[in-house]
Amino acid sequence: MKIKSLLPLGLAAAAVLLPAMGYAQDVDDTPPMEEVGFILTSFMFLVTGFLVFWMAAGFAMLEAGLVRSKNVTMQLTKNIALFSLAAIMYWLVGYNLMYPLGAWSIGADETGGYLGAFAIAIMEPVGLSGAEPDLTYASVGSDFFFQLMFCATTASIVSGTLAERIKLWPFLIFIIILTGFIYPIQASWKWGGGFLDSQFGFLDFAGSTVVHSVGGWAALAGAIVLGPRIGKFAKDGSIHPMPGSNLTLATLGTFILWLGWFGFNGGSQLYMDTASNVADISRIFANTNMAAACGAVAALILTQIMYGKVDLTMVLNGALAGLVSITAEPLTPSLFMALIIGGIGGVIVVFTVPLLDKLKIDDVVGAIPVHLFAGIWGTIAVVLTNSDATLGGQLISIAIVGVFVFVVSLILWTILKGIMGLRPTEEEEMTGLDVAELGMEAYPDFTKAS
Repeated sequence: MKIKSLLPLGLAAAAVLLPAMGYAQDVDDTPPMEEVGFILTSFMFLVTGFLVFWMAAGFAMLEAGLVRSKNVTMQLTKNIALFSLAAIMYWLVGYNLMYPLGAWSIGADETGGYLGAFAIAIMEPVGLSGAEPDLTYASVGSDFFFQLMFCATTASIVSGTLAERIKLWPFLIFIIILTGFIYPIQASWKWGGGFLDSQFGFLDFAGSTVVHSVGGWAALAGAIVLGPRIGKFAKDGSIHPMPGSNLTLATLGTFILWLGWFGFNGGSQLYMDTASNVADISRIFANTNMAAACGAVAALILTQIMYGKVDLTMVLNGALAGLVSITAEPLTPSLFMALIIGGIGGVIVVFTVPLLDKLKIDDVVGAIPVHLFAGIWGTIAVVLTNSDATLGGQLISIAIVGVFVFVVSLILWTILKGIMGLRPTEEEEMTGLDVAELGMEAYPDFTKAS
C-alpha cells in the first residue's frame, strides 16, 4: 500500500525533473559557436555532394536512352565503372594534385602553382580524436567527397560522345588518367590557387570550363581519333540519323541531371555558415533553375521554327546547355540575366549539333555542344554580371585549359589506339557492343541487334 501511495508522487516528481534534465542535456550537447559554421558547411558538402553523385545516374539514363538498344548495356557498364575508377584515382592522387595540402608544389611561387602535391587524401580521425580541424571551414571528408563528384562528372561527359564504337578497356584506361591527372592538374590552376587564379583573375564559380569544357575537349579529341560510327556519314555527304532506343530514359536522365545541378552549383558556394551564404545559395538555386528552363524553351521554339517540328532530344540538351552556361557564374546574375544566359546556351546547342555533323564529328549524345560550346559561352558570360571578371582573363584561361586538355587527350587517345586499338571490328560494331564486348543485352526479351 505504501509503494502504491507513493507512486503518484514519484511520477509527479519525474514530470517536473525530466524536462529540466533534458534541458541540461541539450545545453551540454550544444556545440560552441565556433563549431556551428564547421558543422553546417560540412553538412552542406555532404548533401550537395550526394546530389551531384545522383548526376551519375542522370548521365547513365541519358546515354542509355540516346544510344541504340544493342549498345545500352555497354553504356551502363561504362558509367558505373568510370565513377568507381574516378573515386579511387581522385583519392590516390587527384585530390592533392588539385588542392596541395602543404607537401610541395612544382613551380609554386607568389604567382601561384602549376602542379600540386603528390599525396593520398587523408581524413580526420574518428571523432576528431587528437585532431585540430580548421573550424573556419569544413571536414576534410566532406570536402573530398564533394570535390570527387566534380571529377567524376568530367569523366561522364566523355562517355556519351564516344558511345557505340569504342572498346571498354581503352576507354577505362583513358578515364583513369583523366580523373587521376588531367582533370586535377588543370583544376588546380583555378580552384587550387594556381596561376589562372592568381595571374589572370580567372573566374569559374562551379566549373563551366574547369569541369564541363574539360570533358568536352577530351571527348572531342577522342571523337576525332576514333572516327564516326559505321553508316553515320555516307560517301555522298548525306547524314544518316541513328535514333536512340528509349527517349523515356533520356528524359528521366535529364531531369535527374537538372536536380543534381542544384547541388553542383549550390554547393560551390563553399560555405553555409552565415545568413548571407544561405541567401546566396538560395539565389544560386533560383538562377540555376531559370537558366535550365530557358535553355529548354529556347531549343523548343527554335527547333519548331527551323524544322517545323519540336525535337525532344534538342530540348533535353537545351536544358542541359542552359545549366552548363550558368555554372560559371550562378550567383551574380539576376533571374532575367540567368534566363538570357541559359537561353543562349539552348540556342548554341541547336546550331552546333548540325555543325558537328557537317564536320563529320560523331557525337552520339550531343555532349560536345552541351558541355564544350555552352561551357565556353558560360565562362565568357561571367563578364556580363561579375565586375571582377575581365574578358581577357576569361578568354586566355579558356584557351590555356582547352589547349592543355585537348592536346594531352589527343596524344593519349592516339597512344591507346596504337597500342591496343580503340574500336571493335566492323562485325562487332554492327552486332552491337553489348553482345560483342559483354555477352549480354539490356533488352534480351524483345530486341535484336539493329
